[in-house]
Amino acid sequence: MTGINWEDPFCGEGNNCFRIGTDADGNAYIAIAGQEDHYLTDTHEALRTLIQDIKAGKADHLL
Repeated sequence: MTGINWEDPFCGEGNNCFRIGTDADGNAYIAIAGQEDHYLTDTHEALRTLIQDIKAGKADHLL
């Protein structure tokens, strides 16, 4: 999709890669690398909160 500025993929082992992007309107996007036309979107603030919570260990039970 045009208008989304995708970051380089964040990859784990193998082909487990995610991409994060933003647009000029302040929206944030998460997609599987190579499938950027199928994305989740929310506000930039929501993405910030998600990243902060992950860094704080609130998703460690998923590992």
